[in-house]
Amino acid sequence: MAVTAEQVKELREKTGVGMMDCKNALAQSEGDFEKAIQILREKGLSAAAKKSDRSTNEGRIFTALSADKTQGIVLEVNCETDFVAGNDQFHAFGQSVANALLTSSISSIEGLGQLNLNGRNLSDILPDTVLKLGENITFKQFKKVQDKCVADYVHMNGKIGVLVTFNATVSEEMGRGVAMHVAAVNPPYIRQEEVPSADLETERNLIKSQVLKEGKPENIVDKIVEGKLGRFYKENCLLEQDFVKDPEVVIKNYLPQGTTVNQAIRFSLG
Repeated sequence: MAVTAEQVKELREKTGVGMMDCKNALAQSEGDFEKAIQILREKGLSAAAKKSDRSTNEGRIFTALSADKTQGIVLEVNCETDFVAGNDQFHAFGQSVANALLTSSISSIEGLGQLNLNGRNLSDILPDTVLKLGENITFKQFKKVQDKCVADYVHMNGKIGVLVTFNATVSEEMGRGVAMHVAAVNPPYIRQEEVPSADLETERNLIKSQVLKEGKPENIVDKIVEGKLGRFYKENCLLEQDFVKDPEVVIKNYLPQGTTVNQAIRFSLG
């Protein structure tokens, strides 16, 4: 039977699959929409299997927060090309997964296939999405957090995503500002106490050796070393750093009195 343009359009709107795939499925099913959808799903499974070995070095970082800002998630979803990573359908898919994960009990990438999305498991939805977008799609990592307050930030190109948790409620602007700072600077530690003693001793010995080579008097070497360690802390500890949005203010002084950062999680694509 002849397949009309209207039928193809209707099937495309229902499935999001390309025009030619819809047309072929309708022709194969002799106009039966349910059979056509099943054909497309089977084709999606086949396409997903064929593409499963393709490398996925592009993609996007997604974040989601609970309404009360006490829970958050950051998720990395990968695809094959930057073109698809910038696709609205890919964005919508990744965000829907992040949103669903936030309220689920799933705690590992291995269990992600069982994630419920609008009544269907992610393992059933993924082949459809692969067929729509034409590329392999994988999930690399995610992290859930819970605290008194959680803030998020995703860099505009989606290559970097951050969650920051606080021991007290902060404004959305303040939380986002600190998360943006973490995205830009990527400090390895939050506070001085987190620096491993072995690393600190190595840094102290390195500085002392440099100071002695400069010919500084022995009686002031230790004072100079401690002064230079302050610079090390400033370069490596979030709370000691100058705020990227206002370099005149140190992060720990930007936060309200009694408020501190408990966690800073930064995902970078790849």
